[in-house]
Amino acid sequence: MKSSNLFALAVLLSWSSILSAQSNSLSSPNGQLQISFSVVNDGPQKGQLIYDLAFRGKPVLVRSPLGMDIRGEQPLGTNVQMVSSTPSSQVDETYTIPAGKSNPVRNFYNTISVALLEPGNFGRHFSIEARAYDDGVAFRYIIPDLDGSNSVYIVNELTQFQFSKDAMTYPLILVNYRSSWEDSYHTLPVGSIHPDWLVAAPLLAEVPGVAWLAITEADIENYSGMYLQSVEGDGNERILKARLSPRLDVPGVSVIGPTPLHSPWRAIMVADNPGRLIESNLVINLNPPCAIADTSWIKPGKAAWDWWSGSYAEGVDKPGMNTATMRHYIDFASKSHFEYMMIDAFWAAHTNGPDASGADLTQTQPDINMPEILDFARSKNVRVWLWAHWADLDTQMDEAFPLFEKWGVVGVKIDQMDRDDQWMVDFYRRTVKKAAEHHLMVDFHGAFKPDGLRRTYPNLMTQEGLMGLEYNKWSERVTPDHNVMLAFTRMLAGPMDYTPGGFRNTTREQFEARELRPEVMGTRAHQTALFVVFESPFEMAADYPEAYAGQKELDFISAVPTSWDETRVLNAKVGDYVTIARRRGAEWYIGSIAGWHGADLDIPLNFLGPGQYIAEIYSDASDAAETPTRCTLARMTVSQSTVLKAKLVTGGGQAIRIRPATTADAPAKKH
Repeated sequence: MKSSNLFALAVLLSWSSILSAQSNSLSSPNGQLQISFSVVNDGPQKGQLIYDLAFRGKPVLVRSPLGMDIRGEQPLGTNVQMVSSTPSSQVDETYTIPAGKSNPVRNFYNTISVALLEPGNFGRHFSIEARAYDDGVAFRYIIPDLDGSNSVYIVNELTQFQFSKDAMTYPLILVNYRSSWEDSYHTLPVGSIHPDWLVAAPLLAEVPGVAWLAITEADIENYSGMYLQSVEGDGNERILKARLSPRLDVPGVSVIGPTPLHSPWRAIMVADNPGRLIESNLVINLNPPCAIADTSWIKPGKAAWDWWSGSYAEGVDKPGMNTATMRHYIDFASKSHFEYMMIDAFWAAHTNGPDASGADLTQTQPDINMPEILDFARSKNVRVWLWAHWADLDTQMDEAFPLFEKWGVVGVKIDQMDRDDQWMVDFYRRTVKKAAEHHLMVDFHGAFKPDGLRRTYPNLMTQEGLMGLEYNKWSERVTPDHNVMLAFTRMLAGPMDYTPGGFRNTTREQFEARELRPEVMGTRAHQTALFVVFESPFEMAADYPEAYAGQKELDFISAVPTSWDETRVLNAKVGDYVTIARRRGAEWYIGSIAGWHGADLDIPLNFLGPGQYIAEIYSDASDAAETPTRCTLARMTVSQSTVLKAKLVTGGGQAIRIRPATTADAPAKKH
């Protein structure tokens, strides 16, 4: 053993005699959450490191094991002594971000570090670092050199989550680790999750009478993504265990890392109401501060987009991936006050025929005149994003990114990664760092869930990792019920590249999946409200320009911001409905959406400041259940004492813009 390890061991042993006087528990600043770490002192699990989590004095997770399965060694954490626990300390800071659900962000937590030692001949030591926020807790493993080695081969974590009751869960169940995370969510008791299923994070759950929680992770650096599986064969049907995405190059290993190594944060969001989870900034707070000195070039905004509608463009002789069609969409973006145009796949010269990959990102295909397109966009005050397959970008990044910057391109949509093993996680980080060096924003499509990396590299604007509106082109799976569920599940991890704004609205019975000019189930008001409900600093309006022409709802879409100073959830019932109010400056925007059951909702405006406001309210028409394109617009004067009524039909919605009244405003109906 190295002399430095011997010294560390001696220090740890010197603390063991006073451990009983130290706390191994950590409470949130408001005292409502408590996470406790301990070692089982008898029975078959003697020596096992475990943790417990309580909310308002009631158990949420109980006697949940912690540890690591390390290749060629005894599992770490199954036979340990707790030798020290640092006194709890508190951090209370605020920071600003270029885009998010609130700004500035408060990062307020208590923290401890617990040191552990294996008795006997092994003598290995490691530590657990923990934080407790008012909206959740998090912990991670800190692994020093083991047995004098400067590297570690992690097969899997032994982290578990044992619910105190048979909780109701809302899992996204995947076939394997190679996934686009594009599927439907389920509603199941935790005891009904089959041991063969692989469950994606974040996982939403309700412990009856105790709390709502969501299990996810943050700050995945030099590591692989985490999933959850049910524990089989122990007679307890309330336990989920962590599973790590395996490496592709080393069988049986998930992580190869230099030591000292820290795992990602295992984050558990906790609240008494599922709406509070939507408001949480826990995931980004668990990441390091911004690494970009000047972020002034990072601009949230909306984009026109050519792909979803099948490159449909009235007035263009041959719509498709060509200069004329791109000009048509750019002109629409300019007239709609959108900041961006998103040029999707097949703009680049290809060597592999129709395959998505195999492109030369430094050359355009013959029908695309990139200088003309970019000059036209600049003349219209619109900036351009480009699509790229990740495999092409991986080999051409050093050439493509400087060239994109020279062209005046401002962002890159990177697609089809469909995995989160350690190598791919590193690809994400290399990409956003290199992109930042060339003033390029990033949208990861075909991507795993966000882990808060956008705090460190805020040029990362949004990620997919969900079944979005694109599925309407070939399936009947993106429904109003699915949209509501996304707000309570996938969106808890961070921004979503869903691409709302489908204006060919149909009933469930009328819907037809189609590639050209796709349709959407649910009402026009539902699709309009998604621009508020779904968080995404880079938001693509899905439909073709002519679908929006002359439609009053376009005024709302043109005005709605994509980054916010404040977010509040006003109504929340998982799977049924949600109402989210978001503020930018002095204006508030409110979005309500319902699933197939519809909803009658009260919307109190007590969050407004003093004075009078003008509300523009886009609602389902009385016959919107039969004719989903029907949407009414009302304009009225409101104040902080107003309670609005929202009647959402099946698959319905409501979108509201509220701004301070001025003397120039015409008299409006009081409500």
